[in-house]
Amino acid sequence: MKKILTLVFVSALGGILALSGYKVFVEEDKEQLGTEQISNLPIYVPTNNTNTLNNASVIAPNFVEAAEKSIDAVVHVKNTANVSKSMTMQDYIFGRSSQQPQVGTGSGVIISPTGYIVTNNHVIKSADKISITLNNNKSYLAELIGTDEATDIALLKIEPEEDLPFMAFGDSDEAKIGEWVLAVGNPFNLNSTVTAGIISAKSRDLSGQNTQSFLQTDAAVNPGNSGGALVNTNGDLIGINTAISSRTGSYIGYSFAVPSNIARKIVNDIMEYGNVQNGILGVVGGALNSRYAEELGTDITEGFFVSDVTEDTGAEKAGIKSGDIIKKIDDVEINKFSDLAGYLKTKSPDDIVKVTLIRDGDEEILPVTLLKNTMFKLPTIGIVKNPTLADLKEFKIDYGLKITSLSDSNYESYWRKNGVEEGSIITSINGKKLYSVDDAMSVMKNLDYRKALQIEVINKEGEKVVYNFR
Repeated sequence: MKKILTLVFVSALGGILALSGYKVFVEEDKEQLGTEQISNLPIYVPTNNTNTLNNASVIAPNFVEAAEKSIDAVVHVKNTANVSKSMTMQDYIFGRSSQQPQVGTGSGVIISPTGYIVTNNHVIKSADKISITLNNNKSYLAELIGTDEATDIALLKIEPEEDLPFMAFGDSDEAKIGEWVLAVGNPFNLNSTVTAGIISAKSRDLSGQNTQSFLQTDAAVNPGNSGGALVNTNGDLIGINTAISSRTGSYIGYSFAVPSNIARKIVNDIMEYGNVQNGILGVVGGALNSRYAEELGTDITEGFFVSDVTEDTGAEKAGIKSGDIIKKIDDVEINKFSDLAGYLKTKSPDDIVKVTLIRDGDEEILPVTLLKNTMFKLPTIGIVKNPTLADLKEFKIDYGLKITSLSDSNYESYWRKNGVEEGSIITSINGKKLYSVDDAMSVMKNLDYRKALQIEVINKEGEKVVYNFR
């Protein structure tokens, strides 16, 4: 009996010890393992709880109001020109004329209730007759009021029986990259066509000569859209559709529009003066980039570097110097040359602009009065300018233009061989006396390239010589 009790006691004691060991060692290890797993989880996970599916303005902007405001103000433009064709033997036998009509089409935008219409110069260039068809199918003959080939803008006028729907110019400087826009026009003779896209770039130059400053968009624009409207979602006219970037001649990705601020300036000048009045700053240079900045020894990679300042210009009088870097004009940032050129095209002579520049690491703001253009690039010669009284007195004449640069490389050696250099005076072109660069611009604008170009020059020896070019 005593042995049985001893065995029971030992067994109970063993169970107690085993249970205590399990509690102390086995369960404690499991808790420690669980704690290590929890410590490996991130404390905070960033999330966005905004429900963009319910934001209709982001997913599907409403263009209905903008389309309704613009569609009746965009017209179909048809130009008819008589062009010469090669004569066949049958034409000679039957006495048929070598002239035959050639028809081109495009778009235009009504900008006043009295019938003023803006379009592209290339839409109506060389036209003998221009006809306008409104969205209600009424047709009118149009008068050409004026054109500006440099910006590809033309102004037409029709005489309607009643006030017309029209579009007001918006502020293209306020247009933002990524902003929704509509292109309204008549592609492929399909009247009243509306396409949508976004502004994908500003101040775009396609010429490679820094003469353009387009708004770039991915709204579909095709042949026939030229001269039509680019409008924002408020229905404001912010551009005149002008060109496409294409290898096929049709839309493949990007189109380009003359900004409304430039178009409005051109139209106002044509109405008031009959031609465009450009305000000149008077600086020479180029846009900065990484390579150019390294050559100049500056760490600034954006802006316009002034390499020279033209004499007797607003820039010189205001104190702008060679080596300055222009960063801003008024409130417009200048990152490339087309920014500068585009903004100045919206300004007139005698306008005052605030030029923000960097000089020796310090920022300065200078007020500059823009002057009237006194320089012109004349084909076959180069740059000419209005002469000073001293220039005229030197050659004992009272009219003419001074050659400042023989920049036409095809003829430079010819002119120098004949004693014509910088400082020589051009007195007439095709018999037209030149009193200012405006006269030279007018002569070249109306030049008949089928006839010889006649240039009268007084060389450095004081000899007056007439040269003929074909």
